[in-house]
Amino acid sequence: MRMTGLGKLLLFVIGLALVATAIFRFGPSLWRSSGSRLGASDAPGSTSAGSTAGSTTAAGSGAVPRLRLHGSNTIGSDLAPALVEKFLNREGATGIHRVPGAEDEVAVEGRLPGESEPVVVEIAAHGSGTAYEDLAAGTADIGMSSRRIKPDEKVRLAALGDMTSAAAEHVLGLDGVAVIVSRANRLESLTLDQIRDLFSGRIADWSSLGGPAGPVQIYSRDDRSGTFDTFKSLVLRDATLVSSAKRYEDSRKLSSDVAADPRGIGFVGLAYVGDAKALKVSEEGSVPYRPTVFTVRTEDYRLSRRLYLYVSPASANPWVGKFVQFALSDEGQAVVDAVGFVGQSLLNPVQEAAPALPTEVPAEYARLTKGSTRLPLVFRFETGSDRLDNKSLRDIGRLLESLSQPANRGRRVLLFGFADSLGSPEANRRLSGARATAVAGELRSEGVEAEAATGFGSALPVASNETEEGKGRNRRVEVWLK
Repeated sequence: MRMTGLGKLLLFVIGLALVATAIFRFGPSLWRSSGSRLGASDAPGSTSAGSTAGSTTAAGSGAVPRLRLHGSNTIGSDLAPALVEKFLNREGATGIHRVPGAEDEVAVEGRLPGESEPVVVEIAAHGSGTAYEDLAAGTADIGMSSRRIKPDEKVRLAALGDMTSAAAEHVLGLDGVAVIVSRANRLESLTLDQIRDLFSGRIADWSSLGGPAGPVQIYSRDDRSGTFDTFKSLVLRDATLVSSAKRYEDSRKLSSDVAADPRGIGFVGLAYVGDAKALKVSEEGSVPYRPTVFTVRTEDYRLSRRLYLYVSPASANPWVGKFVQFALSDEGQAVVDAVGFVGQSLLNPVQEAAPALPTEVPAEYARLTKGSTRLPLVFRFETGSDRLDNKSLRDIGRLLESLSQPANRGRRVLLFGFADSLGSPEANRRLSGARATAVAGELRSEGVEAEAATGFGSALPVASNETEEGKGRNRRVEVWLK
């Protein structure tokens, strides 16, 4: 039968529609599987080659993701997939499995009762910087970051709400950036200045540190890594990483190579120390601490850091709130511990004694802490105020929950405040006392009366008072139980 002109036109239109549908449905996954991405000049809203484009999952069923987590490789490599799997299990999903996509991308899939389409959660772990880029571009629902949001990033995301508010900024867990060497290296401790000199190339031979003569080989994470951002801000500062450094995207590989190199030194997250040896770290005026679960949890270890989840306070996606709530719960924090990071729940015990007190402590501090146990919890404050930061606001609830446990009933709470070295000794003592009193007030409002809320001024610094970051660490309140 001959086809009319109108019939040919209809067939042509239908054909175009089918092609467009195929591109819309399968195009993004095809682009990802081939390893290419839309660049900033290729698509509106794209901000970097590390950002993930498209709305379908990177692999697997092709269903539209219910939730998209983008950012830190430290979080996204193992922790985020493990959390998502446990979360989907709690939601009642079955057949939960991971589907690898392009490099550093994975989809976690499962099936909820009564739903024909699988539930898919997309995880793209291309570095902390991409968390903020993709939130801004609308291609991520949750930003994973192993550093706090920067002021310029906060301004850029202002349309999503106040990204440093308690509704937007969530501390997922803690980690320590461990400085590692081979176990064949006799070195046990370094100062921050020595680490900076090593990684910037100012110290190029181990004989400068009392070791056997031989060139130093530097191992470093890559520029997109939140671990590198943290190391740069805490250690390198204005110095530049030596150009001969071997760069890695994979923390496990870096640690393995350092462990096998007696002349090597590198840095990784606490969970990735592996067969290497983690060194004690100190800076002028502070006690050297080795990175352990306790010293990272209290943030006494100089290179400890917080792992963050950032969300828009106005997000209309109900899966965002449900996932964040689960991740911060005791069950979610148990996953953080199990993966090798440091969770925050006081119901998940730290299998480790508190560090011994320094040799020189205030007499009153020694008297009050005698026979007491320090909790792996420290309250810290927003810069320049006695207002608790977002982590500490949630830690109030964790402390109250811990005190309600049978093992802690009848035990008395002691709160010891500290300040930086700015101002006179008397002013610092008053300020540190005010911080302890502020925490005591929060507990009192929940029916718990602290036996002591005492300030010790600038005593027992855990960091240098020569930097703003160090001062912030020294402004704290310790919690002890008697």
